[in-house]
Amino acid sequence: MPRFYARRRLSVAAAATALISSVALFNAPTASAALPTPVSAATARTYLASLTVATEDRTGYDRDLFPHWITQSGSCNTREVVLKRDGTNVQQDSSCAATSGSWYSVYDGATWTAASDLDIDHLVPLAEAWDSGADSWTTSRRQSFANDLTRPQLIAVTDNVNQAKGDQDPATWMPSRTAYRCTYVRAWVQVKYYYGLSVDSAEKSALTNYLASC
Repeated sequence: MPRFYARRRLSVAAAATALISSVALFNAPTASAALPTPVSAATARTYLASLTVATEDRTGYDRDLFPHWITQSGSCNTREVVLKRDGTNVQQDSSCAATSGSWYSVYDGATWTAASDLDIDHLVPLAEAWDSGADSWTTSRRQSFANDLTRPQLIAVTDNVNQAKGDQDPATWMPSRTAYRCTYVRAWVQVKYYYGLSVDSAEKSALTNYLASC
């Protein structure tokens, strides 16, 4: 059965327990975030083969160079749209803030009932994009990347898990739920391919290995 939490667990011991418990949840959930379906593994392998391999360079990175969250409709910004999309029975107030609902975090198998326990993850992190070519983009293109609801780039997940991921690529971080890893790498490659971003050698090796088992 999915786990429900009233609030986030912040202690190291609890975090470790949650990680271990997630092993039993690979096939348990009946709900999942509505991330746009990524390309097939075969297509992802083709895309990956065409990506430029280059050393990453973070010189000059600043998160503010990727404007987010922008207004999408009415009073709803990108975060609120994703929370509504990825949740179950989500109710919003007049300012579009989620006041109730439940959210299943596909990265770690936790289910939350407070929107404050969710982060909206940039599947390909903003810093990773900068390292991989976004440093040469216009501000408009970086804004589009940071608020992309069309590609499989934004997803509501447990905040502590998202913060632990940080700006890491699949060579050093993957979702603890192994059942989601194939979806994750397919989405990663699709986003990098669409935006013409490069991969470093360790990242390409990791993606190749994960896609081989998809």
